[in-house]
Amino acid sequence: MRGSANHRLTARLLVWLGCFAFLAYLVPMTAADADGGPVVWVVDLEGPLGPAAADLVIRAIDDAAAADATALVIRMDTPGGLDKSMRALVQAILAAKVPVVTFVAPEGARAASAGAYIAYASHVAAMAPATNIGSSTPVSISPAAPSPRPSPPTSPAGDEATAPEPLDAMGRKVVNDAVAYLQGIAELRGRNVAWAEETVREGANVRASVAVAEKTVDLMAADLPALLLALDGREVALRDGLVTLETADAGIYRVESDWKHDLLELITDPTIAYGLLIFGIYGLILEFYNPGMIFPSVIGIVCLLLGAYGLQMLPVNYAALALIFVGIGMMVGEVFTPTMGALGIAGVVAFVFGSLMLLDTQSPEFGLPLAVIAAFTVSTAAVMFIAVGAALRARHGPVKTGHQAMLGATVEVIDGFPGEGHVHAFGEIWRAKADVPMSAGTLGRVTEIDGLVLTVTPEASAADAGADGGEEPGAADQKDQDRD
Repeated sequence: MRGSANHRLTARLLVWLGCFAFLAYLVPMTAADADGGPVVWVVDLEGPLGPAAADLVIRAIDDAAAADATALVIRMDTPGGLDKSMRALVQAILAAKVPVVTFVAPEGARAASAGAYIAYASHVAAMAPATNIGSSTPVSISPAAPSPRPSPPTSPAGDEATAPEPLDAMGRKVVNDAVAYLQGIAELRGRNVAWAEETVREGANVRASVAVAEKTVDLMAADLPALLLALDGREVALRDGLVTLETADAGIYRVESDWKHDLLELITDPTIAYGLLIFGIYGLILEFYNPGMIFPSVIGIVCLLLGAYGLQMLPVNYAALALIFVGIGMMVGEVFTPTMGALGIAGVVAFVFGSLMLLDTQSPEFGLPLAVIAAFTVSTAAVMFIAVGAALRARHGPVKTGHQAMLGATVEVIDGFPGEGHVHAFGEIWRAKADVPMSAGTLGRVTEIDGLVLTVTPEASAADAGADGGEEPGAADQKDQDRD
């Protein structure tokens, strides 16, 4: 009894500790919070901008405003990313109730493509030395193989100015939309409108010192402490009015990734989302072939839902997704209605084309590698065609269950015959009857089955009977004539 009470007390302590840990995780506190002084939140945006990265920064903006932070600093080093994620983040920055500062850092970092839009949208844009910003031409309309051209002229700033590639009607629409979008943000923040058009149409990219001189960004700082000193006393225009930044002695709270971000980052990886979708279909097919296993269907449904959720966060071509399902359906149809491979081959072709066109983006960071598509195509086709072979062998093979499989089986005599006796057959003792003498230990064959009683005949007689049954018509009459 005393041991049970101790176990209950330990369990309660563990539950309370878990609750406190969970609350501490939900409501993080810093030393600056406890002192009541100003706090600057810092969130990192590193690598390609996708749904997970955008979600982390957007939640950081909302949480910083709720915590009454002095400012939120987005320390950025990105090659760009998805247009959908970029626009969602820009809208969150424009609607932010806390000053948002974009800091392209550390040295050697870049704010390319989508990063330039985010920097332009921020209330304050800063860069560290040896960093660059620009190259904002939409990737989806960039030429795959530019034609040769003479050496481009050099701008006064020392950067090469490249002539734009000729575009089709759709390309011009995309470029004009991006130009107007970035110019509108530039006007709102009082930044270089002309460069906004240049970086979209020509892919212009400038280093930090030139960006400050041309008013593309606001200031240059060596590191985060230097940035906070430079920001101190600066006025920022929010929707609710002007706010004066007090960052010189502010504490720093660093936003860390949580389980939601990690999970979203995992399942929005195109390869992972694609694999989850295919494995989910595998699980459902396995459950269909083996009803009652439960485990494959549960895992399949979970994988299918996670894969579908990850894909809906990405720019998916739904016609391509339909092609993938149609292709798998054709390969499954080959199992039930063999068509000499016609359905199977058509299914493989549909599966490949659907996989190639699945993601409606030319961004290399969010594309499906050809090796992954090839691996899943081969594995899916192999699973389906192996199932086809197994089905065909089962269809043309001998019957292995029921009365038909028992007829002709070999048995061992236990009791003597004629009349009724017992035989050892199929791992059990059976009642049997025979019309000819059969001694214990001899072998016989089953010729008839009447309920639970077997009719047997000596094995030699059964073989003779089979041989006689296989004679050509008229062979018995010829034997009678020979005996006469």
